Order: sequence, then structure tokens, then C-alpha cells
Amino acid sequence: MTSPSPHSEKSVLLSVRDLSKSFGGVKAVTGVSFDVREGELLGIIGPNGSGKTTLVNLITGFITPDSGEVVYRGRNITGLMPYRIARLGIARTFQMVRPFTALAAFKNLIVPLFSPRVKSLSGGRYGDRDAVAKDLLEEVGFERESSVTYKPAGSLPHGYLKRLELAKCLALRADLIILDELFSGLSIAELASIVPVIEKLVVEGKTVIMIEHRLRELFRIANRVVVLNFGTVIAEGIPSEVMQKDEVKQAYLGSED
Repeated sequence: MTSPSPHSEKSVLLSVRDLSKSFGGVKAVTGVSFDVREGELLGIIGPNGSGKTTLVNLITGFITPDSGEVVYRGRNITGLMPYRIARLGIARTFQMVRPFTALAAFKNLIVPLFSPRVKSLSGGRYGDRDAVAKDLLEEVGFERESSVTYKPAGSLPHGYLKRLELAKCLALRADLIILDELFSGLSIAELASIVPVIEKLVVEGKTVIMIEHRLRELFRIANRVVVLNFGTVIAEGIPSEVMQKDEVKQAYLGSED
């Protein structure tokens, strides 16, 4: 008998209920349901085209579902605009990084640091935002006072841009952070340095959803995984157990490079 997850007794932070979305005649997501509990790191995996990013877009308001609902902290947020969802404490990264290319790396964090959410949480007292931005970059692996911090974001290597995406979420002071293929394109050394950053976030009480193809690294830190295939959930549970299911092996492992 499997022992209960240490997160199973914590309250549900996010609930996805029977979520569906079609584009023309293509069913991208069909009847997807799962819960995410506070302080949990949930992985969402599946082959290319299985609906993972569409699901993230539905949760974060970039796409409106055909049916179903998304509930955050007991509130139905289905169909809210992305900026309103961000104000509630949900932040995300994107597969394709989206920096303000002409601004220095640390200046990219000024926008979230000026956000209504941060203003309300800080009582309107921002402090020295440049210093806060540099501290956040250091937290995700930028070297303190390195020239990289001051370079235009458009000139940064891919690994730094991925870290910058994560830093934006931290700047927003989000409670739920959704990372869409954060590990994609990172070297082994870069992965080794960024995985502890994710682990630290969870230890500090953040809730994290990770959409990933890099299973080895994800399984080291995920409490639980949801497996999608053709837009539907085919398995859910502890990584080591889920990957033993025949339907998961057939749908996912055969497609991995």
C-alpha cells in the first residue's frame, strides 16, 4: 500500500475541473481535471502535442475554455484576463522567452516590481527597486554585480534568459508559479544550478507547476505528476509509479528523444 503524500493533507490551492478546449475540429484539451495543493510541486508531462501548453494558457487566462472551470483559492477564475489572474498570485514563464530586449537584465524586473499586486502586498512601499531586482537575479543564479546583470536582455545567452523568466515570477511575489519547459535548452551545468533554486522555492512555501520534457531532472523534485496524451489525462500520481503504467510507456516514453 502506498503511503500518503505529505502534501495530501494540505489545502487545495488550484482546482482544474473538466477543462476542455478545441481549435476548429482539433480537441486540444478534453475533460482535464486535477488539484494542486499548497506547497506542492506538480509536474505535467506528455508527448509533443498532448495539450500541455494549451492547458497552461487556459489556467492563466490566455485562452478561454469551451467548458469546465479553473478555481484558485476557492474562487472561479475561468475566463479572467491574464493580468487579473497575475494580480491574484499566479505567475508563469513561457517556452519562448519574452524579455524587454533593449532593457538591462535587471530593468526587466521593474515592471512586475511596480505591479498592483506588489504594491498591495508591500503597502505601497517599494524600497529600492533596482536593488531588489538585482537581489532577485542573484537568487536565480546571476552573479552578483556581474556585467551580465547590466547587459541588454536581448544579448543574454539562453540559460540566462530562462533564469530571467523565473525571476519575473519571483518579482511578482506569486504564490503559484507555472514553469513552461524552464529546463528546455539548458546545459547539464545550468540544470545542476537551477534545480536547487526550484527546490528552495517549494521549501519556502511556493506552489509550483512544471511542464517538462526533461523527465530525469523533473522527477528528482516533483511530488506528483499528471500525464497528458491527446489532450486527456491518462495517469496521475507519484512519478516512479506513474511511469510504470503501460499507457504512459506507450504514449510518452516512445516519443522521447
